[in-house]
Amino acid sequence: MGNSSSLLTQYDLEDLQNHTNHLFSQREIVSLYERFCALDRTGKGFISADEFMGVPEFAVNPLCQRLLKMLEGLNFKEFIALLSAFSARATQQDKINFIFRVYDTDANGKVTASDILQVLRDLSGSFLSDKQRELVLNQALEQAGYTKDSALTTEDFSKVLGNLKMEVEVPVD
Repeated sequence: MGNSSSLLTQYDLEDLQNHTNHLFSQREIVSLYERFCALDRTGKGFISADEFMGVPEFAVNPLCQRLLKMLEGLNFKEFIALLSAFSARATQQDKINFIFRVYDTDANGKVTASDILQVLRDLSGSFLSDKQRELVLNQALEQAGYTKDSALTTEDFSKVLGNLKMEVEVPVD
C-alpha cells in the first residue's frame, strides 16, 4: 500500500473498511488511496509536511500547522482512520473526538481556555483582538456551564460544541 504503483487488493479494502469501522465504502477508499498516492510524490508510503503544504487548500487553512502535527508521517491506513471523522457515516462523537484533538494543543487529554484561545488566535488572525477572543471564549464556556478555569474532557467539549456538522464528500470515479 505504500506507493502509487501498488494496487489495493480486495483483502486490503476489507481490512481498511474494518479499520475505519466501515465509515468509508470500498469505492471511497480507492478514491482516497489514489489521492494519497498522488500526494505522496516520493513514494515513501506517507505524506510529508512539504507534500501536504503543496495542497493549496491545506496550506491556506489557518489550522494547517495543527493539522500537520496530526497528519505528517501517517501511512495510508492511519491517514484514512484519521479522515474517517469526516465521513457522512461518522458519529457525532467521532467528529467531536477529531476536533478535540485539534484543540488539545498539548495532547494532555484536556482542552483548556489557553488551548481554545490559541485556536481562536489561529482562526481569527488580526481580525479579532485578544480581548475580543477572550470575550467570545468566556461567553461560549459560560453558556455551556463552564468557566475559563475549566479543563474540558471530550464529554465537556461535546456540550460546548453542541450540534456539530462536519462532513466531506469523497468523490468517487
